[in-house]
Amino acid sequence: MTGTLTRCEWRGMAGDPLYEAYHDTEWGVPEYDSRALWEKLVLDGFQAGLAWITILRKREAFRAAFDNFDPEKVAHYGEADRARLMADAGIVRSNAKIDAAIESAKIYLQMQARGEDFSAFCWGFVGGKPIQNRWNAFGEVPAQTELAVEVSKALKARGFKFVGPVIVYAWMQAVGMVNDHFTCCFRHDQVKTLVR
Repeated sequence: MTGTLTRCEWRGMAGDPLYEAYHDTEWGVPEYDSRALWEKLVLDGFQAGLAWITILRKREAFRAAFDNFDPEKVAHYGEADRARLMADAGIVRSNAKIDAAIESAKIYLQMQARGEDFSAFCWGFVGGKPIQNRWNAFGEVPAQTELAVEVSKALKARGFKFVGPVIVYAWMQAVGMVNDHFTCCFRHDQVKTLVR
């Protein structure tokens, strides 16, 4: 992508090839794959208290450390795996976040065993289609919404952790449940057409 494109005004993105590529090709694109939705929710949980670019730069290390976010494998992690993860300088090392990721894999599989598809569960909050917002500037975009509060409560009720409304809204933006690209951004109208 060229530097002449008008993008959302994210702090620190301009000129960062990794950040720009993420914005231009991934952020806001509707994700319907259950495993990918779960992976992004886990990564957003690891982001708590940090900038997203920190997680983005460590994402491949996270994928390697967590067996490419295979819920079947992560759900069976024991003490040796926890110790391995806490010793891995390539990821965010937090006992609470690592434990939350392992527990969330178990919850994901429990939902699956009950016949509850994670994607259908997530997308059910928006009727299966992305909410199309029309923000013009960074200051207009909320940190959370009433819907994010509702989704957060539903996730917490199932046992997920690090899923507060702010984290959940960031996740909803990332996976395209809401289109929060600025109206002036070249991706706004492109993402708008990516509806099932």
